Amino acid sequence: MSQADLPSASVRRRDSAATRAAILRAAREIFTERGYDGAGVREIARAAEVDSRLISRYFGSKEGLFAEVVDLAYDKSLMMTLELNERAARELLAGDGQTASDGLLLTLRSAANPRAAAIMRDSIERNYQRRLADALPGDNAWGRAGLLVAICSGVLLSRTVLGHTAFTGPQVEQLIPQLRAALDAVARDPAGGGDSPLPR
Repeated sequence: MSQADLPSASVRRRDSAATRAAILRAAREIFTERGYDGAGVREIARAAEVDSRLISRYFGSKEGLFAEVVDLAYDKSLMMTLELNERAARELLAGDGQTASDGLLLTLRSAANPRAAAIMRDSIERNYQRRLADALPGDNAWGRAGLLVAICSGVLLSRTVLGHTAFTGPQVEQLIPQLRAALDAVARDPAGGGDSPLPR
């Protein structure tokens, strides 16, 4: 084989990126369906149509792959600050919810494994909760950000996974301003700064 027959570096990089993306797609689907303990590296490799050794090459281990899947699953999380809470409340109660539902199923089906739970907690705190805390005014922003994340998770769990009947039908429109008020109460500076009028 001549030098001209060898794939160029740019082609190899593209192939590498495509392989990595295929593994992540397959892993996200299988981890969501079966949870951390129920998903096997060989099964993920088969679904991605790659050699299982490539998972170690690109992600180091099953844990490393799971950590990247979790970061992707939690990436589109809502910001819940005073200026965004009306939009956040509407999205939580009336949005499409499929992406959030998949993230919740991944969480619920993996949480029994202590290592998986630690990976998910780290991702939430390092990414979502940190971004939210940085955007909140006043004291104890970290704790208040954690409370907002918990409210968000609870509403999404009840609506998209459990199918709570209070969150279906025309009454949802009446609940949106009430949820916004609850989010605002936590997001507002407890010392009294950053007030905004409560929705009527």
